[in-house]
Amino acid sequence: MSPKNVIFKKICKDKSVGVYMGKRDFVDRGDSVDPVDGVILVDPEALQGRKVFVTLSCTFRYGRDDMDVMGIAFRRELYLSTRQVYPPLQDREKGIHTKIQARLLRKLGHNAYPFFFEFPDNLPCSVALQPAPRDVGKQCAVEFEIKAFSAESQDAKVRKRSSVTLMLRKVQYAPEGEGTAPSVETTREFVMSDKPLHVKASLDKEIYYHGETIKVHVNVTNNSSKNIKNIVLSVDQVATVVLYSNDSYVKCVDIEDSGDSVSPGATLQKVYKLLPVLANNRERRGIALDGKLKHEDTNLASTSIIREGVLKEVMGIMVSYRVMVKLIVGGEVGLEVPFKLMHPKPDAETESAEEEMVFQEFKRSYLKGMVGDDEDEEGNVSGGDDMAPKEK
Repeated sequence: MSPKNVIFKKICKDKSVGVYMGKRDFVDRGDSVDPVDGVILVDPEALQGRKVFVTLSCTFRYGRDDMDVMGIAFRRELYLSTRQVYPPLQDREKGIHTKIQARLLRKLGHNAYPFFFEFPDNLPCSVALQPAPRDVGKQCAVEFEIKAFSAESQDAKVRKRSSVTLMLRKVQYAPEGEGTAPSVETTREFVMSDKPLHVKASLDKEIYYHGETIKVHVNVTNNSSKNIKNIVLSVDQVATVVLYSNDSYVKCVDIEDSGDSVSPGATLQKVYKLLPVLANNRERRGIALDGKLKHEDTNLASTSIIREGVLKEVMGIMVSYRVMVKLIVGGEVGLEVPFKLMHPKPDAETESAEEEMVFQEFKRSYLKGMVGDDEDEEGNVSGGDDMAPKEK
C-alpha cells in the first residue's frame, strides 16, 4: 500500500470558501519557523460578488472572552496577518511555494488559489491550560488559527456561515546536542547531631522526550542522629502566565512515594523511575498542554525555550519542569533538579508525486465531549465532497 498524505479540509456552510492544508503542526526550529501554506477553494456562484480573504492569527486568552476586569481585556491578539485570495492579486503560479500546494491546485481545479504566511520571530508556541471536566468556556491558552472568509471587503462584518476556521499548533523540538546532565546536592546539619546529612540527586541527561521514563539517582549519606522516615520523588510542571500577571501554576504530574527509610549512620544509593505523561493527568485543571487541537490528542506542554532577543513577556505562558526529591526527617529536606521535556526532532519530511492524498474532513463528531470548543459556531462546519471536483 502506497504512503498517504493526509489533507485537512474544511468548508463553510454556504459553500463559498473551503480550506485545504497539508499539516496543522508547524515547527519552531530556533532560527526559523515552518511557514503556513495551503489552498483556498472558492465557489464564484456562492460568493455573489464577494471577495475572499484568509488570516493567520495568534491569540492569548487568560479567561473567557466576556471577562473584562478594571478595563483589562482577558483576550489579547498577539499577531494578525490578512491576505486577499480572490480575486487574486497576483498570478496564481507565483503564489505556489510548496509541492503540496501544486498538487492540490491540480486536484481542485481552476477555482483553487494558494496562500502562504511566515511566522514573525517573536511569537510563542501553542500552550493551553487543561480545563476541569465540567468547566465551561474557553481555557487559558496561546492559540493559532487560519480563518478564511468571504465578504464585501476586508473590514466588512463577516457572516459565520461564510467563514471557516482551522486551529494550528506552533511547536518546538529538542535542540541539537546534549546539555549537561543536572545534578544537585545538599548538606543539612541538625541540632543535637554532631555530623550532617548529605543528599545528592542527579539525572542521566538534561532533555527527556515525552513518554520517556526519567531515572533519578539518589545518594543519601546519613551521618546524623536523625532517622529518615521516607523519600518522596515527584515531577513538577511549572506554568507561568507572563503576559498579564506572572501567575505561576505548579502541578505535580507524577509522584513516587517510595517508603524508603535511612537510619542514623546508614547510606542509600538507589535509582527511582518517574514517568510524567498526560494519560495520568487528564482530569486535572491547570495542567499545561501542547496546544490541544479540536479532534486530536496531545501531550504535556513542552519546556519553553526563548529565542535570544525575544522578550519573555510576549511568550504568553512559560513552561518548565523539575524533579523534586523530599526526605521526611522530622521536618523535610528537599532538592530541586531542573530538566527539559520536549519532542525529539523528527526525520526530514519527504514529498513524492506518487503519494496518494487523503482528504480528512472536520465534523462535529470529532468534537463530542470537548469542553469550551469554539467550533460550534454556525459557519464552522465541514462541507462534503460536493464542493471539490471529483477524481477523474
